Amino acid sequence: MKHVLLIDDEEKLRQLTARIIALEGFEVVQADSLKSARKKLISEEFDVVICDVKLPDGNGVEFIESIKEKQPFAEIILLTAYGNIADGVQSIKNGAFDYITKGDDNNKIIPLLHRAFEKAQLAKRVQQLEKQVAKKYNFDSIIGRSPAIIDAINWGKKVAQGDTTVLLLGETGTGKEVFAQAIHQASNRNKRNFVALNCAAFGRELLESELFGHKAGSFTGALKDEKGLFEEANGGTLFLDEIGEMAVDLQAKLLRVLEMGEFLKIGETKPTKVDVRIVAATNRQLEDEIEKGTFRSDLYYRLSVFTIFLPPLRERKQDIALLANNFAEVFALKTNKRIVKLSHTYLQALEHYPWKGNIRELKNVIERSVILDESGVLNVDSLPYEVRHPELQHTTVSSNFSLESMEKLHIQKVLAFTHGNKAEAARLLDIGIATLYRKIEQYKI
Repeated sequence: MKHVLLIDDEEKLRQLTARIIALEGFEVVQADSLKSARKKLISEEFDVVICDVKLPDGNGVEFIESIKEKQPFAEIILLTAYGNIADGVQSIKNGAFDYITKGDDNNKIIPLLHRAFEKAQLAKRVQQLEKQVAKKYNFDSIIGRSPAIIDAINWGKKVAQGDTTVLLLGETGTGKEVFAQAIHQASNRNKRNFVALNCAAFGRELLESELFGHKAGSFTGALKDEKGLFEEANGGTLFLDEIGEMAVDLQAKLLRVLEMGEFLKIGETKPTKVDVRIVAATNRQLEDEIEKGTFRSDLYYRLSVFTIFLPPLRERKQDIALLANNFAEVFALKTNKRIVKLSHTYLQALEHYPWKGNIRELKNVIERSVILDESGVLNVDSLPYEVRHPELQHTTVSSNFSLESMEKLHIQKVLAFTHGNKAEAARLLDIGIATLYRKIEQYKI
């Protein structure tokens, strides 16, 4: 329902205005004084407040601040019998949506009311989205009770309170971006932008433009001035994933931003000042990259003021069931399915798999299982073959790309599928049983 508070001491005019507004589908609550209005603002929530400027017990222009204190998302339209520029300017400064004159602007009130209502609704939706983002990306949303992840969360909460640069280390798929967002949400920068960039996704020239922006005409195709991500993240947090992939000359420019708080756009000579917190992440050993000459030692020491290691999933076995149940619930909602439980054998299979792709790989596997499920219970039958047979993950081959290696691996998979029944394996492979025995001997299977 659309709720409007109408404040005016002229009863006949107030009643008429209320009737007109009600015909537009608004629910109107009336007040004849600021005292009465205060009580209404405490007991009810309003989308729009229409308030006369001259009231028996006060001034509507000054009352704007009281309205905003109690109901910050309510939009305020001021009405006056004698408009003047000074009151109009002050009302807008105080936070009014608009200021109109009674009689002269009667035809404006309904369109203005609709626009004010739309703005109030938009502000409420933005707040809801901000709450959802904060809930989704805070530390409480990180699932796990293993000592390694608990330690990482505790360190993250401590460092979030300041502006210290943070370096997140861990394998691909361990949730480094989610962790970076949690740090941002727990910081005093959470009202400003969180901007993420994967440094491995861009070539050197494009990455420089993405980070720092460029002036029109600074290179072929630069048709207009463009902001870089540093400017987009000003006042907030910039997450640089795969920082180890950044070109060495760009590393020098990044170091300048960290030390001086300024950078040069491509094609510009005047530096741009920014206030950005950097959270960087990598799955590389940066000390090794320094030895190779592909990463600057001064940048490494500047980034690693506070380092947090995110453990791989294989070191968080006790968290696998928690994560799996959470993902199953999420994907069940998305696919409109009812997942009652994950079977014991299903969870056992998950816990015995090495998860080289970490949480990201587990998430993909659970999504596949939910899509295939028809019973409401996730069983091992819905798991990919390699998850059901993790022993094949440790198969050693002479060359990952040789035909012999691929043939050996394929025969091993078929034998595992037939539980060692060689006759059935030969039939599935469409070869003779003697040929199969020869292959087994050749590859020492």
